[in-house]
Amino acid sequence: MASVQHLQDPPGDRVPPADHAPAPTPETGRRASANRLIGVDLARGLAVFGMYAAHVGPSPDQGGVTGFLMELTHGRASALFAFLAGFAVVLITGRSTPKTGLAGRQAIAKVVIRAVILLAMGTALTSTGTPVDVILAFYGVYFLLVLPLYRLRARSLAVIAAGTAVVFPQLLYIGMQAIGDGTYDDGNRGHGGVDGIISLLFSGSYPALTWVPFVIAGMAVARLDLASAAVRIRLAVSGASLAVAGYGCSWLALHLVPGALDALVQAAGPDVASAWWSDIAGYPTYDTPAWMLVASPHSETTLSLVGNAGVAMAVLATCLIAVDAVPRLRALARPVIAVGSMSLTAYVLHIAGIWLLGIEELPGSPLPVLFGFMGAVMVFATVWSRFFRRGPLEQLMAKATGIARHVR
Repeated sequence: MASVQHLQDPPGDRVPPADHAPAPTPETGRRASANRLIGVDLARGLAVFGMYAAHVGPSPDQGGVTGFLMELTHGRASALFAFLAGFAVVLITGRSTPKTGLAGRQAIAKVVIRAVILLAMGTALTSTGTPVDVILAFYGVYFLLVLPLYRLRARSLAVIAAGTAVVFPQLLYIGMQAIGDGTYDDGNRGHGGVDGIISLLFSGSYPALTWVPFVIAGMAVARLDLASAAVRIRLAVSGASLAVAGYGCSWLALHLVPGALDALVQAAGPDVASAWWSDIAGYPTYDTPAWMLVASPHSETTLSLVGNAGVAMAVLATCLIAVDAVPRLRALARPVIAVGSMSLTAYVLHIAGIWLLGIEELPGSPLPVLFGFMGAVMVFATVWSRFFRRGPLEQLMAKATGIARHVR
């Protein structure tokens, strides 16, 4: 969660040969690096607004175009948020060439400090009693869990991301069977809060076991030469393909596996027919193995991870391509980019706004409330970025992690 201005690539960095991507020329290197980071901030801003929509937007179950658009944000915005966390880890520890020696130890310390602060902030925000499932504490755990992988190349990270996406959802199911009575419900998942390691790893709203693959995938993408047009196009195609594969395979499974859809309808009602892409049916109860065939964003299944990761990759690639192909977009989207450059501040502000306004039903607010939240944070971020390089909380985070320089 860092701004374009201070996340510049270290001088002389080159993409590792295994990434098979050409390094930018000296003449275009600085401009390509800036465009790349602006595109990442644009994607991060969209992720923030997606989470705003999921929290203070209309409920998807109202149907129509508005309901459909709101449903698109549920789960997928937070997955994009987690995916871009991989960029933060890589940018801190060395984007193309991982830092080693003293610089490496100090980079590790920065990530650990950041993780501890996010854990504390997430716990504090959860204690306010808002109905929001705050992601920050989980975010801190993700940082700690992926830190041992920071020296790996893109190809290795991609393999690990794919492997964990296949294996971890099954481990989560087994773990939840062992923890409780074998069922999930809105009490232990939807509003589980941050009540210890079990919640952070298994039973919370963003269990690390099935959200870490997004972060690892983001780390793999961050290792690529995103200044290359060919790499960006391949990323967009790969993302779209994964999204189609994840949601499409779920649809096929629910309709072709004998008895699967009937078992889910009996367990959750007729709305579960949309569980191949939508959360409208609610969280899985896992009282039937057929739940493992759904791809709803918060179902924590392999198919949901594949579909959500594909959406995240496609959104990022689209932002990178658009910033480079349409020069005027940078000016037109400046408010969104500004929000993305201070996403931690923007996220915390909307939690504070929900608390101050006493909003108790999430989602369910009318569109003017959502537009008000978005407009207010865009104005704030745009004005603030004219005078400061980082957002308010980003500045505090930079000062706090600055103590890592004392590591020897």
